[in-house]
Amino acid sequence: MLGIGLALAASLAWGFGDFIGGSKSRVLPVLVVLVCSQLVGLVCIAAIAVVAQESPPGSREIAMAALSAVAGTAGLVCFFRAIAIGTMSLVVPIAATASVVPVVVGIATGDRPSAVQLAGMVVALAGAVMASREPGTADEPARLASGVLLAALSAVFIGFFFLAIDVASDGGAIWASLVNRITSVSLLLVAALFVRPRLSAARPHAGALALAGALDVSANLLFAAATTVGLVSLVSVAGSLYPILTVLLARFVLREQVHRIQEAGVVTALCGIILIAAG
Repeated sequence: MLGIGLALAASLAWGFGDFIGGSKSRVLPVLVVLVCSQLVGLVCIAAIAVVAQESPPGSREIAMAALSAVAGTAGLVCFFRAIAIGTMSLVVPIAATASVVPVVVGIATGDRPSAVQLAGMVVALAGAVMASREPGTADEPARLASGVLLAALSAVFIGFFFLAIDVASDGGAIWASLVNRITSVSLLLVAALFVRPRLSAARPHAGALALAGALDVSANLLFAAATTVGLVSLVSVAGSLYPILTVLLARFVLREQVHRIQEAGVVTALCGIILIAAG
């Protein structure tokens, strides 16, 4: 139960952080949002590491933490870009099907999920398909909603982040989060050197980006701790419940409206994720 509780706390932090970061990605370049927020996250986790003074992990755990950063950063790039061009209420639940990846890998390596979990996978994926389609009109055929493919790609990357951070956390949740953040910031700074985005544009949004970065690194730390006391196939699903909060914020704060079929798909996908967690 402790692992599920930590993962649920992580999902709350991710839900708020993704809403803030996703909102800012509509007015700022995605790279600017990520560089600024991830730098703040690095400062936060570095301060925690100094206070905790945990023993350094082995090379295997460090390598997996770095790998988790590669997957996680790629997932965030796709995720924020999807929100920038699409509807947050649709993009977020589709990205949250990332929880299916650890379950599938678990099955391939010998895990035996319950019938409820298997049903949840089917329901979640069916809901994602429903949410991804924009109904046609007399003049225009049905088509994929904007940002859906990027959201699906984000789900794959984030799913592998869950798996890698699970292994990395064997050497300590704080170290796993610190190495993850050092790697992600390094990748983003290298990208910034080539792309040269106008970072000064972030100045009016500094407070929001700082909060998004602090929430993101807090969620990563909570999730890393959850994997040390619970099965990754379960805690990754509990950690993926963040869309419920993000969708609610998008609906009531941004006043987003979607077609009824897509709305049903969003609810179906969220129900599937809950079924996997309950199983």
